[in-house]
Amino acid sequence: MKLNIVDKFRKQLPADPVLENIRRQVSGACFSYVTPNAEISPKLLHVSPELLSNLGLTQEDAKTEAFLNFVTGKHVLKDTKPYAMCYGGHQFGNWAGQLGDGRAINLCEVEHDAKNWALQLKGAGETPYSRSADGLAVLRSSIREYLCSEAMYHLGVPTTRALSIALSGNEVLRDVMYNGNAAYEKGAIVCRAAASFLRFGNYQILAAQGDVTTLKTLVDYTITNHFSHLAPTSKQTYLTFFEAVAKRTLKMIIHWQRVGFVHGVMNTDNMSILGLTIDYGPYGWLEGYDNGWTPNTTDNAHKRYRYGNQGNIGLWNLLQLANALYLLIEEPEPLEAILMAYKTNYDTAHLEMMCSKLGLANRQNEDEDLVKNLEEVLHLTETDMTLFFRNLSHFKKEMLEVEGLKIIKEAFYNEKDVVDTIKTRWLEWFKAYKIRLAKETQTHDVRAREMNLVNPKYVLRNYMAQLAIEDAEHNNYKLLDELYTMLKTPYSDNPKYEKWYAKRPEWARHKVGCSMLSCSS
Repeated sequence: MKLNIVDKFRKQLPADPVLENIRRQVSGACFSYVTPNAEISPKLLHVSPELLSNLGLTQEDAKTEAFLNFVTGKHVLKDTKPYAMCYGGHQFGNWAGQLGDGRAINLCEVEHDAKNWALQLKGAGETPYSRSADGLAVLRSSIREYLCSEAMYHLGVPTTRALSIALSGNEVLRDVMYNGNAAYEKGAIVCRAAASFLRFGNYQILAAQGDVTTLKTLVDYTITNHFSHLAPTSKQTYLTFFEAVAKRTLKMIIHWQRVGFVHGVMNTDNMSILGLTIDYGPYGWLEGYDNGWTPNTTDNAHKRYRYGNQGNIGLWNLLQLANALYLLIEEPEPLEAILMAYKTNYDTAHLEMMCSKLGLANRQNEDEDLVKNLEEVLHLTETDMTLFFRNLSHFKKEMLEVEGLKIIKEAFYNEKDVVDTIKTRWLEWFKAYKIRLAKETQTHDVRAREMNLVNPKYVLRNYMAQLAIEDAEHNNYKLLDELYTMLKTPYSDNPKYEKWYAKRPEWARHKVGCSMLSCSS
């Protein structure tokens, strides 16, 4: 196994001088050296062939003991020095101070085909930032991250990725719902990959410490290595950098809204500076279309991170990043202008995204009202988001409104609810949709094809992941592989996977792991 290791992060940024792996407050540094837990008996469960190729590795490499030991941290490669990043963050709107990689250990950076890949283990042991936690991860959360990060990539959503998932051989104590019922679960380790795992919180912690020197060093490093078209660094460059981060954040969240993904824990320490979906914890996918839904039990009372609020939270988080970068820019007005532009651009991008889901290529004045009315009628009765938009591509402008209802009836969780006022509202919407489609110039077949490129047929519904988890807990990994393979072509019609093109089954409505989830992993 041969990797082209470059390790720019640890070589170009200041390290914590303390080498002991003890919980502590860290200052004047971007990371702390730490060694993964080697006291494990790992077993490889699954590997991404695409990521292997991206790193310059082969399928044969993945079969070696050296690969297994590398992606679980049992053996550290020569000339590498694993580390944990130091960062802070706002959690549920409140400043939490120092957080850091509590259960993530960065192995190294690999360069291949002119691309940089940082490799990071989740669940490989304690770090100085673990606080009172054990730095480990369990099989259920690891399967969810492994499947979802790769599913998101194939959906076209900016995301970190996953190279492998393995059992650690350890038993890990967890209280799944934080209700006093802790139990031992199988431990697991995911090897994650991304151009960088830098978060908003990496910059926030330095600003909170008043460490302008290290903050400038980190921002300059980020621009040089990940926004190189902006160099050399100056106050204007820092503003342009912030604007680029805002645009990437907006793009990522619009993609979330498009496919019905809810992150569940959009704390600033979970926001990637590169605009990547990062930290797959208590995420979820919309079953019934619901702007008020959140998958996170911790967020159930206030629903801060609900589906319909993700765009606003992106703006709030960018404001916190702006506060950190202000120490380098010292002018509030240009930062405020970028934030205002985010809000305007988000509204425009969201409308364009919704129009694409409806197959509307030529913008018209009535589009905003059409989308608004659709979102209202979708909330009148539980309507599956994925099935509704996918089936809508079958509607032709020559059809009657009642035929439109027949086309989407499969998306209703209780078709008997669609009567009286609700039925009338649906028929009115289809009438307006027909009138609007008459202004489109493309043929039905072209429109349907374009709609099916933005409206996935398959997403990783929570109950699907839970079924794979339950099988894996009994040493059966066939479903893990089936879902992984299916989710690589989420926009394709494949009879082999037709059973997964269905609403959430009723047994999963309130089942742990299928509806709401905790942060426990």
